[in-house]
Amino acid sequence: MQKKFLDFVELATQPLVIANKAFSSRLMLGTGKYRNLREAQNSIKASQASIITVAIRRAQNIKSIGKSNLIDGLDWTKLWLLPNTAGCQTAEEAIRVASLGREMAKKIGQFDNNFVKLEVISDSKYLLPDPIGTLKAAEYLVQKQFTVLPYITADPVLAKQLEDIGCATVMPLGSPIGSGQGLQNIYNLQIIIDNASIPVIVDAGIGTASEASQVMELGASAVLLNTAIAKAKYPVFMAEAMKLSVMSGRTAYLAGRMKKQLQAQPSSPNYGLSFK
Repeated sequence: MQKKFLDFVELATQPLVIANKAFSSRLMLGTGKYRNLREAQNSIKASQASIITVAIRRAQNIKSIGKSNLIDGLDWTKLWLLPNTAGCQTAEEAIRVASLGREMAKKIGQFDNNFVKLEVISDSKYLLPDPIGTLKAAEYLVQKQFTVLPYITADPVLAKQLEDIGCATVMPLGSPIGSGQGLQNIYNLQIIIDNASIPVIVDAGIGTASEASQVMELGASAVLLNTAIAKAKYPVFMAEAMKLSVMSGRTAYLAGRMKKQLQAQPSSPNYGLSFK
């Protein structure tokens, strides 16, 4: 019994592995929408996230006008930068910006960091990712030795195509970016998770800790979120809650939930009772 418990503990604490690189946390954070730099720093610290994604364009624009920003304000010896191509509307644009992201990683000392969160979004109203542009850009970037983490709608066919061309993960949305609607496509997310041989990271739409836990209970490898923490009344507290919920959901998934049944089942034994 003790051995089984120790084996379970080892399984539950296994790191997230992306392209042969291990990360201690399965919670990944974005860096936009915070009220100020200190709040962002404190929230990231409380979350104990290992991977932090930064919009390449936004970081460059802030840098150019000399304002303090997260690139300067975080300890990149303890965190892994995930540059993202947010704001790109075409595959060609995303490819160009991804190359800038790789240079950004080198500037902070992560010379072996070829990661890119690939976003191609031409829909300005709902901010839904372009499947054709994403697939086109991903194929090119994989050939150029990028570690590609593509952001997609919860499309099981597209997810498998991206895996087949060599993407390191797939990142289906729970609901539209920044909406806080939670998981609006659980069935498709479950299909993607069940069919994937690479990590599935659910990204966008999560509004609170219970939804992050639900993602992990489905069997997702990790969660990426931003607005749920940045726009919370107390972001640092929400960051702590998200950290615990991801750990809880992962442990519950590994434990294996009980089967659902149509009829009630007594939790106490019936024998020894006398009925008149």
